[in-house]
Amino acid sequence: MTQDTDGSVEFTLSGNLGEITLNRPAKHNALTPRMYRQIGDRCAEANETAAAHVVIFRGAGERAFCAGSDIKALEGYADFWVWRNRYDYIPPILGLRKPAIAAVKGWALGGGLEIALACDLRVVARSAVFAAPEVQLGWNGAGGAAQHLTRMCGQGQAMKLLLTGDRFDAEEAHRIGMVEYLVEPGEELTRAREVAAQIAAHAPHATQAVKAAVRGALDLSLEQGLRNENELMSLCFAKAEQAKMRERQPGDDR
Repeated sequence: MTQDTDGSVEFTLSGNLGEITLNRPAKHNALTPRMYRQIGDRCAEANETAAAHVVIFRGAGERAFCAGSDIKALEGYADFWVWRNRYDYIPPILGLRKPAIAAVKGWALGGGLEIALACDLRVVARSAVFAAPEVQLGWNGAGGAAQHLTRMCGQGQAMKLLLTGDRFDAEEAHRIGMVEYLVEPGEELTRAREVAAQIAAHAPHATQAVKAAVRGALDLSLEQGLRNENELMSLCFAKAEQAKMRERQPGDDR
C-alpha cells in the first residue's frame, strides 16, 4: 500500500475537548500499521496537551467508526514472530489519563470494536453495527475484546459474541451493558461533545482521579481499591491547596 492510501490518525483541540480521528473513510477507516503507530502518537499528544480535559475518538466520513484492521495490510507481516512483536495500539488508548469517549456510527468491527471498548464511555448511533469477527477468520482478537466484554457484559455475553463472531446492533449492545448513550443516527458526535463538555467542566485532576479509581477497581481487591481511592483523593486535596497557595500574595496572612 502506498502512503497515500495508508490513512492517518489526527488529533485536534477545541477548547478543552480533544478529538482523535481515524481518517481513512474510503476504506471505512480500516486500520493499517501506519495508523497503529499514529494512534499511539496521538494518544501521547492528548496526554501531553494540558488543555485537553477529555478525548473523543471518532471515525472520519459518514459510514463507519472503524471496520477493524485492513486484512490486506495484515498480509505484510512476514511471519508469526513479526506479528507477535507488532506495535499494539490498544495500550496507548488505555494509557490515556484523560476520560475517553467513543463516538460510534456505522461499522465498529474487530479493531474498531476494541477501540470503542478501550474508551471509558461509548456514545452510539442506533444504526451502528458491531462484531468481533476474528474467530470466523481462524484466530482470536488480541486487542482486549475478551477482557472488556467479560468485565462489562459478563462471561456468557462475551462468549456468545466472541465465539460466534456474529454482528450485533446498537440496541443489543445497549441491552447487554456495552453502550452508555444510545442516540439517533447523526447525533453521536454532537452528544459525545455534550457529554465531554460536561466532564471537562470539572477540575481535570478530579476527573483523572475518578478514571484512575474506576480503572483500578477492575484489578485491585476491595481493600487495595479503597486505599487507592484515598491516595487519589489526597492528591486532589494537595492539588487544590497548591492552587490556593499560588493565589496568595506575598504578605497575605490568610
